[in-house]
Amino acid sequence: METLEAKQETREVDAERRTRAGTFAAPTWLQDLGRTSWLVVGFALLMVGLAWILGTAATIVGPLLGATIVATVAMPLVGALKRHRVPRAAGAALVLLGLIAIAALIGIAVIAGITGQHAEISKNSAAAADRAQSWLTSLGVDQAGSSGAKAKLEGDVPKIIAALVVGVIHGIKGIASVAFALSLAALSTFFLLKDGPSMRQWVDRHLGVPVPVGQTVTGGVIRSLRGYFRGVTIVALFNAVVVSLGALVLGVPLAGTIGVVTFLTAYIPFIGAFVAGAFAVIIALGAQGTSTALVMLVIVLLANGLLQNLLQPFAMGSALDLNPLVVLVITIGAGCLLGMPGLVLAAPLTSAAVHISRDLTAARADAELSVNGAEPDPSHQPVAPPVASV
Repeated sequence: METLEAKQETREVDAERRTRAGTFAAPTWLQDLGRTSWLVVGFALLMVGLAWILGTAATIVGPLLGATIVATVAMPLVGALKRHRVPRAAGAALVLLGLIAIAALIGIAVIAGITGQHAEISKNSAAAADRAQSWLTSLGVDQAGSSGAKAKLEGDVPKIIAALVVGVIHGIKGIASVAFALSLAALSTFFLLKDGPSMRQWVDRHLGVPVPVGQTVTGGVIRSLRGYFRGVTIVALFNAVVVSLGALVLGVPLAGTIGVVTFLTAYIPFIGAFVAGAFAVIIALGAQGTSTALVMLVIVLLANGLLQNLLQPFAMGSALDLNPLVVLVITIGAGCLLGMPGLVLAAPLTSAAVHISRDLTAARADAELSVNGAEPDPSHQPVAPPVASV
């Protein structure tokens, strides 16, 4: 009897202690918030460390990253050649030679064309600054204010186009390791084209998840990168043609240069369109005047707005499938953290994460239905949807 009474007393004391402990304990929502905050801090530190590593190893990471993107997009060509009984190594070599030829033609056109027309670009930019000063004076701004605005414009315009006209060109010429970077990129592209399927299988087995889940992850990334950059290339060509033809019709000089700038900057979401549009409008303003610049602005807005929205669904399909505001935020954020690679890859990789999450959720739901004896939903994607011509 005494033992039972002692046990009862002990239980009552323990219950009282738990009650007191719960009284002074943090609420559950605050504990969850604390854990989430630490996770966010850890993720931020991981991103900072990743940015530091990429910056330190930029000489190697840059060419490898470019080679991975090019090989991912061009790999279906190797698969097509293999179906026509061309050995994979030979097909990879042929595709690589074709890519090198295209890149050489584009590089020669960009460097020779833009460098040769730098004087005319500077002249038109200065003329645009003069017109901006006259606008301000006619609007009632005093001479000191309009002169200050002109000076600021003359200082800002070269910054806008420096990366496109002078900075990149002289930067490329001044890089001592450019031959190494190009050689590494070409060699990496060849091996990725030749051994891509076996490399993907190795990655699928070493992701630390079941192989079907690994196939879903790598397949989602490949499809998003391939669809995104294929679609961006189509849209970039479309925008470049529309803007160049508009410049030719309006009599704006440097129409070819404007088209090249429009094409190259299209690979950077939103920011590239703004830079290319500003470049075209400034050239039109300096060379032909206000009315032509306004028409040029309308053409740029149509090419990057209404007409692009009509073409983009056919060019990209569901490769992106993100809200434009999300694309803008993640592009700017990734660019601040990781530089140019972040600007270019933020949108497709985020889209890949969304699609992978959706596929895994659908697969999990189908698995639960199968366990319960119900029929899987036929609208759900398979766990590892095939990636053609990998």
